[in-house]
Amino acid sequence: MVDKLKFTLAIALLVAGVAGFYVLGEEWPLVVRVLCVLAGLAAGGAVAWFSGPGRRFGEFVREAIVETRKVVWPTRRETTQMTGIVFVFVVVMAIFLWLTDKSLEWVVYDVVLGWR
Repeated sequence: MVDKLKFTLAIALLVAGVAGFYVLGEEWPLVVRVLCVLAGLAAGGAVAWFSGPGRRFGEFVREAIVETRKVVWPTRRETTQMTGIVFVFVVVMAIFLWLTDKSLEWVVYDVVLGWR
């Protein structure tokens, strides 16, 4: 129940920051209005961070960073080779689909309907 209240308060702070942007109006400098939105975002984020889901999200982020460090990233050469293979595949598929389209067009318009 407390977590729901914290999360509701976090959303209310975010909405208050956005509402402050519009309430201040054109007579206030844009920097002040944007800072109002950022302050609402920061305050809402801080309140959400101390809720149960916020703590679980923080733990998830820490675990994701640890797992990212375990990844064996491809070398520059491997990346270049795979990119080249993808480009060649795309060109081959484009030619294949173009030939298929033209073949079906010929069958439908010339052979079946006799329009040309």
